[in-house]
Amino acid sequence: MASAAAAGAAPGPAAPRGRKSVTGTRKTVAALFLLPALVLLGALVVYPIGYSLVRSFSNASGDGFAGLDNYRTLFTDDGIRTALKNNVIWVVFAPTVSTALGLVFAVLTERVRWGTAFKLVVFMPMAISMLAAGIIFRLVYDQDPDKGVANAVWTGVHDTFAQSSAFPKAHPGRRSPLVAEGGGFITRTVVHAGQPVALPLVGVAPDQLPDGVRKAVAAAPEPGEVTGTAWQDFTRGKGVGRLAMPDPSEVGYAGMRIEAVKDGRVVASAKAAGDGTFTLPAAADGARLRLPASNFKAPYNGVEWLGPALVTPSIIGAYVWMWAGFAMVLIAAGLAGVPRELLEAARVDGASEWQVFRKVTVPLLAPVLAVVVVTLMINVLKVFDLVFIIAPGSSQDDANVLALELYRKGFAEGRPGVASAISVFLLLLVIPVMLFNIRRLRREVRR
Repeated sequence: MASAAAAGAAPGPAAPRGRKSVTGTRKTVAALFLLPALVLLGALVVYPIGYSLVRSFSNASGDGFAGLDNYRTLFTDDGIRTALKNNVIWVVFAPTVSTALGLVFAVLTERVRWGTAFKLVVFMPMAISMLAAGIIFRLVYDQDPDKGVANAVWTGVHDTFAQSSAFPKAHPGRRSPLVAEGGGFITRTVVHAGQPVALPLVGVAPDQLPDGVRKAVAAAPEPGEVTGTAWQDFTRGKGVGRLAMPDPSEVGYAGMRIEAVKDGRVVASAKAAGDGTFTLPAAADGARLRLPASNFKAPYNGVEWLGPALVTPSIIGAYVWMWAGFAMVLIAAGLAGVPRELLEAARVDGASEWQVFRKVTVPLLAPVLAVVVVTLMINVLKVFDLVFIIAPGSSQDDANVLALELYRKGFAEGRPGVASAISVFLLLLVIPVMLFNIRRLRREVRR
């Protein structure tokens, strides 16, 4: 019986060894499945980081130790300091504006029938690469209103309230009775009633003349009034036409303003008709005629969006156009999970829609908003494409960011040590944000 008991008890210790062997086999299989991913991770992530770290302590040729010189350059080089300042602007404004717009879009589109279509339109820029978006906005911000959409709209609004002159390049020609004065022109001598005055000008291209122009005619004398003609005194062809006299092919300056000035004071004024003729009352007798500077004001050419002052905000605007849809989709997903009972309870208690939004909706969406902001912060720290493509060469120094400066130092200036130091610095900036995001996600999982 003892031997039977011993025989029965013998297989007992073998079971744990079997379980251990199965566990070991599973770990081996898991390791084999993970091996390709680990090799790629090491080759594409770990090795470049390690190499950049080592290279950041090397000199330009890479065969000598430079110590901390490359890192000192981060805080002494003007280009890098400008890039760092611009990165701070990007981190503060781009995620904030994108998230705020995404929140507004997500909340408002819940209340309209075509909300889904609107979300689709707002999210569509995410399907465009940064390269394509950069090219699009380089055209949008073009200085020429005939090419750039932004300036076309801006000049259209401006000209609605402050019409530009139709004669910005007009000036007196040969044998003209006019001389320059204060941006405009004035007659050399006084004029008298009953004696027509000729005010010939040149310099306006035929295709830039205002609407309503007609063939210029010599003004007829009128008793007690000062009459005259302001016209384009130019006829194509050598030796064709007569100076200071309207010819059949010449046109009047429709809308040209003429002022009669005595002792520095305007005593009468008139506007030229389509044929260039004008009439001034008897008060103009003995005055000098002036064509004020407002006639020759250069047309408003819009805003220099890609100039040194506005290039960074303009590029941030392009980024917001792309990423506001991303923020909207994430926030809309979070909004779908907000208990409607809480919102209705707040309304029943007398809260206005603004109070419901500010004191109920936003606090409940705080975790989602944090995810969006942190994700966009990491993204903007590495922004390169938009700045490189949109900013013209004349403004690229003013729009510079760290990722672009890394490229310029490494490839344009031949300073790979400094470029590696910038890459390590960027990594150090991104790591705290990533750790914050990971900790926040873990807290959410525990809940």
